Amino acid sequence: MLNTIQVLCSDIASLSLEAKQFASYTEADIISTVEFNQTGELLATGDKGGRVVIFQRETESKNEPYCQGEYNVYSTFQSHEPEFDYLKSLEIEEKINKIRWLPQQNAAHFLLSTNDKTIKLWKVSERDKRPEGYNLKDEEGRLKDLTTVTSLQVPVLKPMDLMVEVSPRRIFANAHTYHVNSISVNSDCETYMSADDLRINLWHLGITDRSFNIVDIKPANMEELTEVITAAEFHPHHCNLFVYSSSKGTLRLCDMRASALCDKHSKLFEEPEDPSNRSFFSEIISSISDVKFSHSGRYLLTRDYLTAKVWDLNMENKPIETYQVHDYLRSKLCSLYENDCIFDKFECAWNGTDSVIMTGAYNNFFRMFDRNTKRDVTLEASRESSKPRAVLKPRRVCVGGKRRKDDIAVDSLDYTKKILHTAWHPNENIIAIAATNNLYIFQDKVNSEMH
Repeated sequence: MLNTIQVLCSDIASLSLEAKQFASYTEADIISTVEFNQTGELLATGDKGGRVVIFQRETESKNEPYCQGEYNVYSTFQSHEPEFDYLKSLEIEEKINKIRWLPQQNAAHFLLSTNDKTIKLWKVSERDKRPEGYNLKDEEGRLKDLTTVTSLQVPVLKPMDLMVEVSPRRIFANAHTYHVNSISVNSDCETYMSADDLRINLWHLGITDRSFNIVDIKPANMEELTEVITAAEFHPHHCNLFVYSSSKGTLRLCDMRASALCDKHSKLFEEPEDPSNRSFFSEIISSISDVKFSHSGRYLLTRDYLTAKVWDLNMENKPIETYQVHDYLRSKLCSLYENDCIFDKFECAWNGTDSVIMTGAYNNFFRMFDRNTKRDVTLEASRESSKPRAVLKPRRVCVGGKRRKDDIAVDSLDYTKKILHTAWHPNENIIAIAATNNLYIFQDKVNSEMH
């Protein structure tokens, strides 16, 4: 299934990039989530076929000591299978909605993966030795005839080829009526939460048969339903705080110390709508598709259809920064509504120092915004632009007037090519971009040359 190549490229601020690509694909091969672990040494992707592929960063080469290690396939396993809910006559897709790594406690790695209904905890471990010299078993593991055992020996561990074992440790099921859209591991490393359209549940990692409902926005009469939960995340440092976003463009910060059921939020982040921009599509494009705490825990990054916004936890009435991702699409909302693209859910990401944010767009474009210099760049993740050791040039969308040589017209954008899922290495300028079935891993060449 995997056919990978390394590519090195660069953005407007001399960021260099490395890319891997998958071979020809089917619907099941489309990547649906991307996630680095806490060290950035492992990178996991999930796809619509229910598979999880883990990449590992190779150690620096002796021949090229200043060259950053490349990411190569470490393990592949089937996380979820298609199911059928006979009670509701409903098919449950195997598609992986989210992957979250647990902080590493020992030699093994643990990750959570979820489809629409079931969350699973997986253990990823290595084995490079095998026991030999059993007294009661032969080499194939069968019990010996005890009458033939005339002497005892001490079993020994012999070296063997490295084997990566992935095993399911917990299955958390039957807790969500609606589709799970988010999972988030708490900073206490003991609990995590899962969110669907109307409820958020709190789980203990060691207990599978019960969870605690901490948010429930389901009205008594479903005809009165006005909004749904779109994303949720724990605070990176305070285990009692979490935030969830809604389809109405609001953010609610909740404190679990205040109440067992956090229906009453501690803070509500909402930007008043400009009446002059009011249209039929206003409510759809204001829906928040992703929310991420900054690494410092001071800020929130949100993504709606046209913009990315940075909120300060101390200021609820408006975002402190608003970035136009593809404002040129504002005049195309009618056609985007007709082809359902207006409902696409774009993710967003912080860099390790919270100074740069990243999010995706159409035509396999992705955008980066420097919060300090206010510079931004549009880059393209494609086979054509990502040749080995090539420089990735900034792209520009032409709205009107004079068109430069490499500009692309708004009407020429390909809406079937979209960057929905992105991830940023926690410590370095390495980013992972999922474009349909292709995974592009981009690396900062400037930093690697300075090491």
